[in-house]
Amino acid sequence: MTETPTVVLIHGTNSSSYSWNGLVRELTLLGHRCVAVDLPGHGEEAYYPLAYQAPQDLAALATEPSPLAKITIDDYVERAVDVVRRARRFGPVILAGASQGGVTVSRVGNTVPDLLERVVYVAAYCCVDLPTLNAYLNTPENADSLLPEVLRAMAADPAALGVSRINWRTADPDAIRGIKECLAGDFTDEAARWMLNALEPDEPVTIPMAEAAGKAETWGRIPRTYVRFTQDRLIPLALQDRFIREADRLTPDNPTDVRSVAAPHVGPFGRPELVEIFDGLLRR
Repeated sequence: MTETPTVVLIHGTNSSSYSWNGLVRELTLLGHRCVAVDLPGHGEEAYYPLAYQAPQDLAALATEPSPLAKITIDDYVERAVDVVRRARRFGPVILAGASQGGVTVSRVGNTVPDLLERVVYVAAYCCVDLPTLNAYLNTPENADSLLPEVLRAMAADPAALGVSRINWRTADPDAIRGIKECLAGDFTDEAARWMLNALEPDEPVTIPMAEAAGKAETWGRIPRTYVRFTQDRLIPLALQDRFIREADRLTPDNPTDVRSVAAPHVGPFGRPELVEIFDGLLRR
């Protein structure tokens, strides 16, 4: 086994491995090993309802069943652990996640801590004191989140379908404006349209409700980095800092390596500052 490290990248909600494409490209050109994972029901397995296509049928979009409804956090963890095990044959593994991907990172850290050299949270949910992602949505630190702007494009009742179905192709200009403000900050309108077309409509509704707190005896033994996105309007900076404080309180002998990038929630992840951070972690 060589000592060449591999970074394994976990995407966020309603997304896919494609979101990491810029970072993977730049790190590969710097000579690093990296792989972006498509979680079950994403990427080539994504489901695009017929009613989501043009011309859209909004009534049908609200009721069309989704195969993603049966997917659980255990399925996400199984997929990620399989990739980690395969990569670990060739050297150390750094596991990184963005946004909701932090839930999977923490669960994998609890499951196979000895296979991980480091975990990295990129503007990601990192549950510690509270058990689930959803629990943090009601904290004071999340009060300024613009997540409700994104939810204006919700196309169906999540409780009825078992998925959070977002109509990224909505024709509502106010909804588009709100999504851009929440996720993309100062992106141009053209860049925001690119982002909308890279997102997937369905996400299993159970993931934010899944137990995801990092455990001191497992996850807490793994060196960790938290990359704060200082312009994030989905996960406010105050909440990102709460995650860091809670983790450091749980594992005072294993403090978080904290970095900051002036970026909105979706990055993009190929920006030079983030490439530099990962390049440094992979060369340690």
